Amino acid sequence: MARMLAYRPMKSLLAALLALAAAAHASEPSKTFATTLKPEGIHEECLRLEKGEKRAYRWTSDTHVDFNIHYHRGNDVFFPVKRDRMRVIEGYFTAPSREDYCWMWTALDKPAKLEGYIR
Repeated sequence: MARMLAYRPMKSLLAALLALAAAAHASEPSKTFATTLKPEGIHEECLRLEKGEKRAYRWTSDTHVDFNIHYHRGNDVFFPVKRDRMRVIEGYFTAPSREDYCWMWTALDKPAKLEGYIR
């Protein structure tokens, strides 16, 4: 009987700890990055997203870069997001379908220091 009485509080404690761990994990960036691109160089951060999955992202560069979020299907490349000559972007991306999405930056005619996160 004593075991049965302890079971319910332990179950509640375990549920609370799991919820706390999930909340802590959700608030941590999934990817952080800091790199220097050579002139005309590229940098990509890729991850698989399920349809409807939403990611926050923010990045800064010390000079203008071209930016896109893209995915591949066979030989075709699709660009749900494409921005030219940007230095800072903060936004949200919701996956229209289950794909491997890549956040990609392209330096222009000079080196670019780039840093940011995707959550």
